[in-house]
Amino acid sequence: MITRFLSRLLVALAVVVPMAALAPAAQAQLSFRVGPGGQFQPMPIAVADFSGEGDLGQRVSGIITSNLQRSGYFAPLDKSRFPERPSFDAAPRFDAWKMAGAQALVTGRVSRDPSGRLRAEFRLWDIESGQQLTGQQYVTDANFWRRVGHIISDAVYSKVTGFGGFFDTRIVFVDESGPKENRRKRLAIMDQDGANVRYLTQGDTSVVTPRYSPATQDITYSAQVEGQQPRVQVINLETGTRQVLGNFPDMASSPRFAPDGQRIVMSLQQGGNANIFMMDLGSRNTTRLTSTAAIDTSPSFSPDGSQIVFESDRGGKQQIYAMNADGSNQRRISFGDGAYSQPAWSPRGDYIAFTKQRAGGFAIGIMKPDGSGERILTEGFHNESPTWAPNGQYILFFRDPGGQAGGKLYMVDITGRVEQPVPTPSFASDPTWSPLLSESRQSN
Repeated sequence: MITRFLSRLLVALAVVVPMAALAPAAQAQLSFRVGPGGQFQPMPIAVADFSGEGDLGQRVSGIITSNLQRSGYFAPLDKSRFPERPSFDAAPRFDAWKMAGAQALVTGRVSRDPSGRLRAEFRLWDIESGQQLTGQQYVTDANFWRRVGHIISDAVYSKVTGFGGFFDTRIVFVDESGPKENRRKRLAIMDQDGANVRYLTQGDTSVVTPRYSPATQDITYSAQVEGQQPRVQVINLETGTRQVLGNFPDMASSPRFAPDGQRIVMSLQQGGNANIFMMDLGSRNTTRLTSTAAIDTSPSFSPDGSQIVFESDRGGKQQIYAMNADGSNQRRISFGDGAYSQPAWSPRGDYIAFTKQRAGGFAIGIMKPDGSGERILTEGFHNESPTWAPNGQYILFFRDPGGQAGGKLYMVDITGRVEQPVPTPSFASDPTWSPLLSESRQSN
């Protein structure tokens, strides 16, 4: 069952031990080399096959290689260029690896402890300085070897780039199947690389706009039974329980959690208007935050919980507005050409992502919290629903080419230079990115 599977994942890694350095630790810097056309050059890195346990070591190192390559900031070397099969217990031949073009090297091994649990170890080497950058050991159930690969990927990525990790995460999205006129829409969850897909709903209701809680194992979303108004629901990933929030006479939509996971903001329709309300999940009391003869929707908290950004057509077309969390100091922050919608505040607090419609197309962009520094990251026929990676460095969205086809997931970094497809079993829309699983465990 999905709930039992997720609960086990959260407690999977029982032991994390730093590895003793075989050479003095070093400081690393990721240097983007800007070449013709303004394109940076990813860092060349070699990920050696981990030794031990048949092909399991190779599978773990394969996860690491794939993750680093998909990040866009690393260029893993082809194994045919490797000058040696490095031993985990000895320093590599730095001159040989430098000649092969590597700037960094990852080595590792997997084994079983006396109880049969998996032990995974790795070292990250700086080829230029000839020093070990970091190294750790993990002990876990052998069934969680893929997650070990993701956590090692995060350790390597963070050590080199200085950014937080994002590989040990999940993505919830709307899985879409069937003809476009009658799509079956189910909530699905998977690893960030598209593996381990599970379904959270069975398609008996139409679902849209799922949103992860930053603090709990809950997902909120809008669900609609045919012939009824859309309702906001919450599903707990550990227990599988679902609950409907409120019994409002009109449509409830666009829910999103507060940073503490104890409140939800949403849009409630009232006649031809819609306004932003906040619900306390403990008392179920609601507080009205906006009051206009317009459509106010898609609210999103700042990471410290003090501000809310939302979209509104109160000025004649969709624009982005911000306000204090109590509804005061409402002000418009988007002023470019076109219509702005679906704002999402970065977990780092430095940017707000948005969808922008102009000239018949849809773009994904970012701006600073005061509306300045607007930057378009990707655009085309139909791009929508931006959601942030937990490190604030990447944005996930869906792209629909039109016609009888359907949406597909993509991720783009905040420079706009890295864009990658995210595999799903069928058409997909409305993604939401989880916090790091290790941090989610610690917060509960």
